[in-house]
Amino acid sequence: MIKYSDIVGESMVDGTGIRVTAFLQGCPRSCEGCHNPTLQPLEGGMEIEEKDFAMLLLNKITPLHKGITFSGGEPFIQGEALYKVLRYIKKENPHLDIWVYTGFTFEEIQELPLLKFVDVLVDGPFIIEKKDLALPFRGSSNQRIIDVGPSLKEGKVVEAYEECFASPR
Repeated sequence: MIKYSDIVGESMVDGTGIRVTAFLQGCPRSCEGCHNPTLQPLEGGMEIEEKDFAMLLLNKITPLHKGITFSGGEPFIQGEALYKVLRYIKKENPHLDIWVYTGFTFEEIQELPLLKFVDVLVDGPFIIEKKDLALPFRGSSNQRIIDVGPSLKEGKVVEAYEECFASPR
């Protein structure tokens, strides 16, 4: 089972292109200035079987969509369930671009098997003193936009570059 709070069918602020964005429930961090404080309680949200959740997301995909983004809350506190969801999504539509937002750093989670299904990871906690609204796809300057495949191969962070974000679908 996976717990989620909401699904946005067409987002252009949670990664490149038009995306389906799933907001997962629960986050233990309580960052000051949190973008989604209502998603912090672990007891909130709706529970659904992983395959059913994957199908719910896939059924929202149109030819205009570039991919699916998982945000929160903190997606990695539901790591096993998210692994199952991502595995199913990539099996059904391997070309979908998957983004995941996390308060963990890449270095803290790089050994997790679910990362092999993630294309882009936006990592690091939101730090209000480093808030910068001019940054694309993140809230504070400590957060990185990571190209996961090359990062896993090289064993170190390979950041995605902002000029890549300008490309259409």
